[in-house]
Amino acid sequence: METLVIAVLGLLIIAACNQLAPKVGVASPLILLAVGVLVGFLPWVGTVSVDPEIILEVVLPPLLFGAAVGMPVMDFRRELRSVAGLAIGLVVISAIVIGLAVHALVPAVSLAWAIALGAVLSPTDAVAVSIARGAGVNHRIITILEGEGLFNDATALVLLSAAVSAGQAGGEGVTAWGVAGEFVLALGVAVVIGLVVGEIGVRVRGRITDPAADTVFSFVMPFLASVPADHLGGSGLVAAVVAGLVVSRRRVSVMGAQNRRFAQQNWKTAELVLEGGIFLFMGLQAYGIYHEVDVLPGGPGVGRAVLVAVTAGALTVVLRAVFVAPLLAWLASARHRNARRVAVGAERLEQFEERLSHACDVDDEMLAARNLTQDDWARALDRWRHRLDRGHRKQNRVAGDLAYWTQTPLGPREGSVIVWAGMRGVVTLAAAQTLPFTAPMRPVLLLVALLVAGGSLVIQGLTLVPLIARVRPQTADPEEEAAEQRRLLKLLGHAVKDTALARAMQEQYEAGNTATRDAGRSLSLVGRTGLAQQRARRDDDVEQPVPQAAPVSQEADQHDAVEAAEEAIEPLSREQVRDLAIEAIQTQRDALIEARDEGLFHSSALELALERLDAEEIMLSSH
Repeated sequence: METLVIAVLGLLIIAACNQLAPKVGVASPLILLAVGVLVGFLPWVGTVSVDPEIILEVVLPPLLFGAAVGMPVMDFRRELRSVAGLAIGLVVISAIVIGLAVHALVPAVSLAWAIALGAVLSPTDAVAVSIARGAGVNHRIITILEGEGLFNDATALVLLSAAVSAGQAGGEGVTAWGVAGEFVLALGVAVVIGLVVGEIGVRVRGRITDPAADTVFSFVMPFLASVPADHLGGSGLVAAVVAGLVVSRRRVSVMGAQNRRFAQQNWKTAELVLEGGIFLFMGLQAYGIYHEVDVLPGGPGVGRAVLVAVTAGALTVVLRAVFVAPLLAWLASARHRNARRVAVGAERLEQFEERLSHACDVDDEMLAARNLTQDDWARALDRWRHRLDRGHRKQNRVAGDLAYWTQTPLGPREGSVIVWAGMRGVVTLAAAQTLPFTAPMRPVLLLVALLVAGGSLVIQGLTLVPLIARVRPQTADPEEEAAEQRRLLKLLGHAVKDTALARAMQEQYEAGNTATRDAGRSLSLVGRTGLAQQRARRDDDVEQPVPQAAPVSQEADQHDAVEAAEEAIEPLSREQVRDLAIEAIQTQRDALIEARDEGLFHSSALELALERLDAEEIMLSSH
């Protein structure tokens, strides 16, 4: 009964802090951390502890899976180099340097155990993403921070395992090559299992028609990936992330609109509870860790632990700054190399097109000399045209990547935000508690981890927004966004031209049916989102002001529009009109997916358009 009361109070506190956060301008995890610390130090509250395996195996996989599902795969692919550098290179460097510093300050902690603490302090926390997003920084920074947070946990945990093994063996039997091999194995096994689970899971969810059942299955997916990966020597967290990325890429083309919207809302609730519970727990256990250090016989004391924590926390920021600066310079040079690559690719395509145009002029004598028939030559031309199409798609993708990097370059201003957003948090404390009880000065190591995590969350978390306001990194250009939305409207208009709904409306339009024209203008599906047949015919219409996304509550307008279309297209029943409208939506969705794969638009604009199409389909299906 007592446990139930505590759980209920915890949920109420999480909900209250989430509601309070926007009003006070502080991220809810920080408020929960402060509340936990205050409650934990009350005299009648006992020591709070939990099995760290619960956090690592039960809480983190769904949190990382949910974050991966919400990440645009196109942007992640574009930032893969940055993410890999921060999630692997920076974690390794931080673990070693911090380990050396800890060993120098507390010689009683051997180098192996000190590096284990460095590995614990290396991974960053995702709370910085929500703070940075709320401050309006550009999407490149958000993508880098999200991607780093998804994958640096695996690097840190593999290093932690190797360091613990070295500490227990007295430093013998553990080599750098062995750690590297262990990391490659953990990563490889996790990626394979994540890909398989993600692909099978998406296909299964595509066959589930009940949104509630689909959501339940989605809650199970991260564990279907993480549990087998852990048992096979891989990283369960990486497997959950990879499965989430597969779902992110495939869900639009395979899963139903209603299932996607329903699962999205339920996952937001689950993430709020899990993340809020972790931060609240972090604060609650602060007193227990402090007390263990205070009474530890022969220990360095709380004062020395604080000194170690301050040093380690400062090193995390300094090392991050030293690493990010050359990383951004390298990305800038890579952008110039990609510009030359785009120019060379365009020239090669032009030469190939010219050769292909001359290939159509061959005569029978030339074919006979090569022992070819007209059919053989026609098939060869078809293969070359397909090859040319593939080349154009690849060139468009490379050109889209270059435009993405050019429009939002990462300079010193953006780099300062990336550096200061690298705060520690949940994974740090969870990983620290996995240290074996045989570790020397274990309470001291736990207190250092808690102080670094809590201190970085408070100091960097509270000052990140003022820093962003001070350095003023590049933000999204409203004019560019408006131009991109106009291009999207034009794409959607062209996509709907050849649908059965458009042909039926065109027939009635040509017959002079005024009701059909009115229905075509009022039907939200073919109206303000660019789906209107009228917009599809008038390319100059894209210069009109960009419409804002209408609320999903326009149910009455949708109902009237479908009825108007039904009256206008007399041979079609109400159900047929609705089916044709949904078919038109699917055609436009396919066009958006193709544009996404080629990198023609920013992920934010595509996501907005896809969400609008989902809302239209759900409203039409509900009648």
